[in-house]
Amino acid sequence: MKVTSKELVQSYVLTTAKYDFSVYEKRILYRLIELAQADIQGKKLDRMYIVGETLFKDKIITMPLRAFMKDEKDRNYSEVKKALENLRNKTIEYDDGNLWQLIGIIEKPKFERNSGMATFEIQPMIWDAILNFSKGFSKYELQTAMSFDSIYTMRFYELFSNNKNPLTFTIEQLKERFKIADKYKNKPTNFIKYVVQKAKEELDKKSPYSFEFTPLKTGRKITAIKFYPYEIPANKTDEIEKKKAVMQMSSSWIIPYEVTRYLKQKYGFDEKGIRANIELFKKAYKEFDLLKFLAEIHHSAQKAKNKQAYAIGAIRNYLANLEKGKEWE
Repeated sequence: MKVTSKELVQSYVLTTAKYDFSVYEKRILYRLIELAQADIQGKKLDRMYIVGETLFKDKIITMPLRAFMKDEKDRNYSEVKKALENLRNKTIEYDDGNLWQLIGIIEKPKFERNSGMATFEIQPMIWDAILNFSKGFSKYELQTAMSFDSIYTMRFYELFSNNKNPLTFTIEQLKERFKIADKYKNKPTNFIKYVVQKAKEELDKKSPYSFEFTPLKTGRKITAIKFYPYEIPANKTDEIEKKKAVMQMSSSWIIPYEVTRYLKQKYGFDEKGIRANIELFKKAYKEFDLLKFLAEIHHSAQKAKNKQAYAIGAIRNYLANLEKGKEWE
């Protein structure tokens, strides 16, 4: 399946997660993020992509194997099947700042040779991790991400896409995040040469975002690296730039997914209605616990002629009262 230009939004819960995946395993995850993003936006999926659900709320995902290929020339189906098998046997370390948990990535993978379709199941926690934007998010372009040959390039690309601020990591932090703590022991120069420098070279060649870096020493030993992200305009996808303004309007990129879901399920908002009031919801979420507030007024809203209008009015009144309280402080 052709990889089209499409900007993905990935939760920092996943961007900063500690894992060791192959390139093909990462491509499967990229496709899952793409599906989840389409799901929360209510977009119609390609007929080859099917998202079902079990009685226990696990997602049943069906996709063509070629969706996980690097490009149309890639025919390495054995690597895709191997990636599905490996993902079945791996866990991801999930940490949202409050809850720490190890979760299996996928369950029950299978492949039908005649149809070329793969099917597997995903636990709700994995789906929620994909959609959890409350800790921030990183944006990257699917076509570029799928083109990389190195897993380290993928990880650095996710970290530095649309990021203009310098970042500093100890070498041990990076090795732990990439799950290679046992490699390059006491050899920081080799880590820089074979991981950092190689990733930078591929980013410089293919990505609109790359980085410069400076090794930092403790005494005589290199113990950390400071990264300076920068843009490469010549590598930007024009189609993405044209779509960016429209895509920015997705409500779940501005307020957390759990809030948009509650507004839709309990108050009957659709995506258009949420976007029409997005600045109000954004301000409310910043000023107080919006999800808790919506839950508290839901009983009263049920009695109103228009639940949505009631919620909007209640939020505005609460914000106004907060402003008055600040004036008296």
